[in-house]
Amino acid sequence: MPSTVSQTPAAPSEQAARHFAAKLTFETDCWDVHEAFATGNVDFVLLDVRSPSLYQKSHVPGAVNLPHGKMTAHRMAQWPAQTLFVLYCAGPHCNGADKAAFRLAKLDLPVKLMIGGITGWADEGFFLEEGEPINAL
Repeated sequence: MPSTVSQTPAAPSEQAARHFAAKLTFETDCWDVHEAFATGNVDFVLLDVRSPSLYQKSHVPGAVNLPHGKMTAHRMAQWPAQTLFVLYCAGPHCNGADKAAFRLAKLDLPVKLMIGGITGWADEGFFLEEGEPINAL
């Protein structure tokens, strides 16, 4: 009797490769974001899309606070064209980053989610800052 894991067979390798390659174009993880900041190789803007009050309580160092409802074409045009935006919210139980990513994609901007959000960041043991929001431009 197969386990519930193997009852549904794994996808063929070629299909799995296409799926996971595509998935990596939509998201990054906390470790990769942390590494970019630690090495000074930050070629993206990290946006915390939660409310200013939640940002003030704790946020990823280097993140700019911009709730998804405030992402307008005018505001986003203040960054250079083709800026990559990496978004996070509270964590896997929150779809705020998905809403923000949808909004930015509709504005034809490059965007990725930081999977795990602030919960994932803390789970990795990375430092969180407190303080007033660093607002978008």
